[in-house]
Amino acid sequence: MPAPVPLSDKQLRSVRESFTSRISVWHGSVRSGKTIASLLAFLLSIRRAPATGLILLCGRSLQTIERNIIEPLQDPALFGSDVAAEVRHTRGATVASILGRTVHLIGAADARAEGRLRGATACLAYVDEATLVPEGFFVQLLARLSVPGARLLCTTNPDSPRHWLKRQYLDRSDELDLAAWHFRLADNPSLAPAYVAALSAEYTGLWRRRMIDGAWAVAEGAIYDMYDEAAHVVDELPAMRRHWIGIDYGTVNATSAILLGEGVDGRLYACAEWRHDSRTAHRQMTDAQYSAALRTWVADLGIAPEWTFVDPSAASFITQLWADSYEGVARASNEVVDGIRSVASLLGAGLLRIHRSCEGLLNELPGYVWDTAAADKGEDKPVKVADHSCDALRYAVHSTAHEWRHLLTLAA
Repeated sequence: MPAPVPLSDKQLRSVRESFTSRISVWHGSVRSGKTIASLLAFLLSIRRAPATGLILLCGRSLQTIERNIIEPLQDPALFGSDVAAEVRHTRGATVASILGRTVHLIGAADARAEGRLRGATACLAYVDEATLVPEGFFVQLLARLSVPGARLLCTTNPDSPRHWLKRQYLDRSDELDLAAWHFRLADNPSLAPAYVAALSAEYTGLWRRRMIDGAWAVAEGAIYDMYDEAAHVVDELPAMRRHWIGIDYGTVNATSAILLGEGVDGRLYACAEWRHDSRTAHRQMTDAQYSAALRTWVADLGIAPEWTFVDPSAASFITQLWADSYEGVARASNEVVDGIRSVASLLGAGLLRIHRSCEGLLNELPGYVWDTAAADKGEDKPVKVADHSCDALRYAVHSTAHEWRHLLTLAA
């Protein structure tokens, strides 16, 4: 069932190779040809799908599924009039008939969508823009593909390099039964040069890196836009001259502690992290429990921090640490913009490294962005979402600025 649209060798190769893996992912820039290749693979997969089990089309919403999948499949110019005639769907309905098989359409806008998969047994699924569906939904979908020979096909534009799809699946393709193909704009042979030039001119900065180059890049408006995981994250630490700790305190929100060290090589290192998220753990901790956990963590590390700088708004927790005879407790310097500037200056000068064990911090950094609504009012504020480890790092770094400022002069 060949498609009438011209296909590149890369597109044809991806279609062929997709049948050898349980999970197939087409990712890359806009208009790069990945969707056409994936839809052709989906049509061929329907023909070969086991007779038992459901066939599912999934996306952010029913409307995006109709626009991005159903409508292209019904376009005779893309897959021929014979195929288009066998794609039957009433707008707004949650089922369609494609090549004689019933296909169920599932929108996955939030975590509640996971419930729509409960009890289902599927033999084939296609996910449109996989980075936009909840991780729990994606995991549940894979679990429901339990018929022998069942397969998952999905497409996406790039997102943050710390996105769960990249970290848990694309980066682990060697461990999983997964095949992936990265497409750039130049990989689509059907685009006119003038259109490619116009499209390229429409995107700049980060969006050009994602949508044209197909790179998994840090979010636009990133506060630490100089942060590069390849350059700033380390697997080993040098010997340390001294240590400090920064703590961001939360009850419902996460509490995070970052151990900051000054290495013998003249750099600062986020050496280790302790973190408790009550939402994830499904239990809150008292000040006394936090104090005990912090003291145990410090003892297990075998270090003696010179100072522990705590979120100044956490008065009750600071009092608890004093009552527990925890030494060297101080209220952190909480000038937000100045603190961000301190961290940024170290990152930009190559003087701050982060150990790979600091998972919370590494997950937060790429999405730590400026609040555009505040910027419209002339204010510099970070978006207060998923920033607890970033705040802990900022407390430790900015509160000790007088201790390391000379390193910037030496590095200049």
